[in-house]
Amino acid sequence: MKKLILLLVFALAGAFAASAQTVYSAQYKSDADVKVYVTQYKSDADLVVYKCSYKSDAQDNKGLWYFAQYKSDAKKVIYFVDYKSDADLVIYFSEYKSDAGWRNNSKKHLMY
Repeated sequence: MKKLILLLVFALAGAFAASAQTVYSAQYKSDADVKVYVTQYKSDADLVVYKCSYKSDAQDNKGLWYFAQYKSDAKKVIYFVDYKSDADLVIYFSEYKSDAGWRNNSKKHLMY
């Protein structure tokens, strides 16, 4: 019985971690959990993000984002702002999965 419960706990934890970076882009700032600014320069970013094609690729809090079609499918709701000063988080979109990751660990809590 204990083994079954432990197995269930680990399975649920794995399912949660797999969807941790599933995001939804809101139309309105008031709907967002995090306000995001996209910079043109990797050196200015708090987080380097790689857009995943599949939800299963978006794992943990490593900058691998999958954009959900529906708000209810997302772990975090984000809103893209026009000005860096309005943002909670500054990101840079990379073409390479290996570039994804945090550059400013003090903002990591925003995406948990």
